[in-house]
Amino acid sequence: MNIFADIRALVVDTLTAMMDEGALPAGLDLAAVAVEPPRDPAHGDMATNAAMVLAKPARAKPRDIADALAARLGTDPRITSAEVAGPGFLNLRLATGQWHEVLRAALAQGDGYGRIAPGSGQRINVEFVSANPTGPMHVGHMRGAVFGDALANLLAFAGHDVTREYYVNDGGAQVDVLARSAYERYREAHGLEPQISEGLYPGDYLIPVGEALKDRFGDSLLDKPESEWLDQLRDIAMEDMMEVIRADLALLGVEMDVYSSEKALYGTGRIEAAIERLDQAGLIYEGVLEPPKGKLPEDWEPREQTLFRSTAYGDDVDRPVRKSDGRWTYFAPDIAYHWDKIDRGFDQLIDIFGADHGGYVKRMQAAVAALSGGRVPLDVKLIQLVKLYKNGEPFKMSKRAGTFVTLRDVVEQAGRDVTRFHMLTRKNDAALDFDFDKVLEQSKDNPVWYVQYASARINSVLTRAAEGGVDVADGALARADMDRISHPAELSLVRRLAEWPRTVEIAARAHEPHRIAFYLYDLASDLHALWNRGNDDPALRFVQDGDPATTAAKMALVRSVAVVIAAGLGILGVTPAKEMR
Repeated sequence: MNIFADIRALVVDTLTAMMDEGALPAGLDLAAVAVEPPRDPAHGDMATNAAMVLAKPARAKPRDIADALAARLGTDPRITSAEVAGPGFLNLRLATGQWHEVLRAALAQGDGYGRIAPGSGQRINVEFVSANPTGPMHVGHMRGAVFGDALANLLAFAGHDVTREYYVNDGGAQVDVLARSAYERYREAHGLEPQISEGLYPGDYLIPVGEALKDRFGDSLLDKPESEWLDQLRDIAMEDMMEVIRADLALLGVEMDVYSSEKALYGTGRIEAAIERLDQAGLIYEGVLEPPKGKLPEDWEPREQTLFRSTAYGDDVDRPVRKSDGRWTYFAPDIAYHWDKIDRGFDQLIDIFGADHGGYVKRMQAAVAALSGGRVPLDVKLIQLVKLYKNGEPFKMSKRAGTFVTLRDVVEQAGRDVTRFHMLTRKNDAALDFDFDKVLEQSKDNPVWYVQYASARINSVLTRAAEGGVDVADGALARADMDRISHPAELSLVRRLAEWPRTVEIAARAHEPHRIAFYLYDLASDLHALWNRGNDDPALRFVQDGDPATTAAKMALVRSVAVVIAAGLGILGVTPAKEMR
């Protein structure tokens, strides 16, 4: 049940009837007609912009349309009043029974409340993390991993068929550096001093890799030239690092559906085929790029390169796909990789990049638009930095990692649920502070704790009611006398519950899972506020001693809140708390 969608359908049906009867011109486009909560709750339960958006195409005054629409809507039993405000907005108040139906729907549908039926959406590929397989994941990867996983959960909840994908960057020079770094740890395992020169990876995480290489090869590689061990050690070290990365993701509760290899694109003709497809469309040419704007690099010189005409699809400049020496640029395999995703039949692609990849967005969107003929949109979400603090000071780097704080460091200290929720308390393109003291404190200012406290409180009060003889099974509560839920404070909480399906829809459409975290905080705040009002007004207490019928109705209310909190936390990848310690 989506009460906002239901009332919008009523408004649209009424407008359609007005067109059929000649009260409005025929053929008006009703797509922009919206029904949403009013900015000021005192104005009503819902507001529609119908008269405002239809006035110009209907060649009528907004208030005239609003007055006519109000008169018709006012006859529907679901509407108790329809009042025109300002230049033509229409405020609606709903019959109390409509809010009671929200509770029954939440109890009857459980986890399905607010969920859109699977298969009703699109096939969407969400590519995220895609960290170089050269070491454990750091805190920057962590935020992208949480965001990507929560977004995938949200899209699946909204009815889409979602594939989580990790693109393994195993085709570049960084994996050669990994192999050389692992070789030095192999030498160390033999009692030799490792030569961790500048440019190699210094982290202690490669020590066990070196020991494993010793067990496997003995001392047979010690005196061999690089050319005899580089390829083999590259593959071994990279697979070992991917196992570390998979373990890190599992620690965070993230499981990928697909791992795609950049290296697999080379030597297979896939890159050549992708570039040929663009060439056939007249988008590949030989040319010389203009020098970079601003300060000119000392090593810059004009060179003829193979270029992709990305400016034809909104990019700022055309982009090289092959260097003057004949080698592919980093962009070329990325083009081939995205063409592969298009060929796999996805309706929409989402890439989640670090903020330092902002300059890559337009060229990648141009390539996808060109390869798909504009059919498949690519949305790129940039993840801003995370700043870590502990005891009021910046959290220091990890010795094990060498240069950064690892994902494992954070999760082991803060816990998975706290880490995931807090990573979603800011929009992805806004910087985020992660203060270990604050994310673990028990206060209203900590949204993680505040939502979990609501979950634990509900669990406690349901237990009390059950001990008092009230049947708290969802089916029994759905049959409770909901007319006993009538106080404005209680109905305000129900209105918040009614916004859940709409919140899911909006968050999924905008690809913004942080909206779910914000909603849960507001829902928890409403519950806590009602709980606290019960301290002063006994009639608002959830358990009414000696009145099992009223207690059952109130349990229907709090259990509905629990249903939505559990669903929302499920999207965020967080387990609801049964009790607070």
